[in-house]
Amino acid sequence: MSAIETLGLTKQYGGLASSIALPGHARAPGVRALEELTIEVREGEIFGFLGPNGAGKSTAIRLLLGFLQPTAGRAAVLGFDSVRDSVEIRRRVGYLPGGIAFWDNLSGERLLDELADLSGRAPTRRAVLLDRLELSAATLRRPVREYSRGMRQKMGIIQALQHDPELAILDEPSEGLDPLMQRAFYGILDDLRRDGRTVFFSSHVLSEVERVCDRVAIIRLGRLVALEEVPALLARRKRNVELRLGGLPPELVGVAGVSDVEVGDGWLTCRLEGDVGPFLAAIAGSVIHDLTIEPARLEEAFLEFYEADLDAEPPKAIPA
Repeated sequence: MSAIETLGLTKQYGGLASSIALPGHARAPGVRALEELTIEVREGEIFGFLGPNGAGKSTAIRLLLGFLQPTAGRAAVLGFDSVRDSVEIRRRVGYLPGGIAFWDNLSGERLLDELADLSGRAPTRRAVLLDRLELSAATLRRPVREYSRGMRQKMGIIQALQHDPELAILDEPSEGLDPLMQRAFYGILDDLRRDGRTVFFSSHVLSEVERVCDRVAIIRLGRLVALEEVPALLARRKRNVELRLGGLPPELVGVAGVSDVEVGDGWLTCRLEGDVGPFLAAIAGSVIHDLTIEPARLEEAFLEFYEADLDAEPPKAIPA
């Protein structure tokens, strides 16, 4: 069973959706926040969901949890229909919304207790999470209104995971955390993966998505433009290469994967895609003092998809 499965999931705000347009009436214009999203999230994986503000990420999450109803299409979460079984989904799923708000007059401990009661499950992971995120018993006795932004974010992570959910849906989970706590959070994700839990991970921080996610979906203006394994996505990206020469430049025209070659004043720069073997063979006979091949970054892939023509045929996804 898939942890999450959507088929043609669509949400339109305003106007008449095409499915309910009346005979003889023009369809009123509306804004399609999400358009025909079809993805599958496998059990036990950390799945990245990428897109800038306004791309449709939060709308997709609210549809999955049943806070919104789709204009068209359907979604299933842990085998339950997102419309018909939304209460059961919310009981089983751990959810961290973006910009989470709390009852500020409660103590941290009372807040976590209240939220655990709402889930109907014992907070079996709470002690470990408090330790990993360095929230002390003294801190939990203080009212939440006194907490800093980073402390509130820690509380948001703990409330989402304390009852050991089968699936966690996390929206910008590391926002507001300092670098040490970000590292602690990544360790928590590693624990969840090892224990077979599934994480649906929405983030703007591309470096952390690259670090922790198994697969990634990229959406733009409500439409899916890529769905791939992270290593496969990175393998296709072009990397910047720089050589400091001690003699004549190597002949790179026509070498597989090499493009944008520029030579001047003892330097050679180019772009490199795919296997580096042909490039290394081509430069083997040259005198080279320095060689730098920048690693492929998810940020470059992300920008490439966002700069592409949205009306062109979208990239093919790797089969689930």
